[in-house]
Amino acid sequence: MQWQVIVALAVVIPIILIPVLFVWYLNIGGVYSAIKARQAARAQRRKVKVAADAMQRAAIVVNEESAKS
Repeated sequence: MQWQVIVALAVVIPIILIPVLFVWYLNIGGVYSAIKARQAARAQRRKVKVAADAMQRAAIVVNEESAKS
């Protein structure tokens, strides 16, 4: 290969790869953001479920105590 071809490739390849890498970066960032949002939503649902279960158990205890009286 002639040196001009090597220099041309050395200049053109990074110019072509920069937009590709930027798009990959955006895609990976979007996937990461979606995963974090999903984990946060799951954690929130778990908190709500635990609170609802606790309230339900408390209501059952109150109803049982009311029935005994």
